[in-house]
Amino acid sequence: MSPGLMKMWISLSAMGFMFLAVFLIYLSRYTFKNKVFKITTAVFAYAFMFLSGVLMFAVVMGEAA
Repeated sequence: MSPGLMKMWISLSAMGFMFLAVFLIYLSRYTFKNKVFKITTAVFAYAFMFLSGVLMFAVVMGEAA
């Protein structure tokens, strides 16, 4: 697989992580009433958002393909 194609898949997964983070934050804030579920989904959401930011940073700052 070429480096450009690999970067495409990495950035696509980062966008998927961002979408998942937004969905989990929505669940955490507006649908769950149980505090344990709220905190757990929020932690996972922010972890996915952090991971997506790191992946995007790596793609943008990586060597040009």
